[in-house]
Amino acid sequence: MTSPETIPTDTSPLATYKAILRAVIENRPSGTRQRLAEAIGKNRSFISQIINPAYATPVPVQHLETIFHVCHFAPPERQAFLNAYQAAHPGRLEVVDTERPMRRLVIELPDFGSPDLNARADHIVLGVARGLVSLIATNDDEEAETPRGSP
Repeated sequence: MTSPETIPTDTSPLATYKAILRAVIENRPSGTRQRLAEAIGKNRSFISQIINPAYATPVPVQHLETIFHVCHFAPPERQAFLNAYQAAHPGRLEVVDTERPMRRLVIELPDFGSPDLNARADHIVLGVARGLVSLIATNDDEEAETPRGSP
């Protein structure tokens, strides 16, 4: 477990939460980076950027719950991470709290017998899921623009 005392205090809050995330991932079983990349629909290189304090790439707020779930943050690790994240990005966590809650759906697909075909099938399923999420966001925007009492 990473304790807040092991994180350097002379770094920026961004570097601090990235260092916490890196320490958590490094203390997890092999393959955690790959599982995390797949869970958030990104490449492993993106994971390397968001856990490296030398890069300014922030951790996208919409991926926080997935990161906590996949990496199995202990409560003190999660709190230290969230404290540093809030300091680095004031107001972002409040936005997440007010958004529509998300749920996870696990889909089993057949093995198509080829890494290329399997990757294409994964890409199609992820594309459909992202399309659904964008429809929800569009619908929420339209509802916000429609005055109460209007059809």
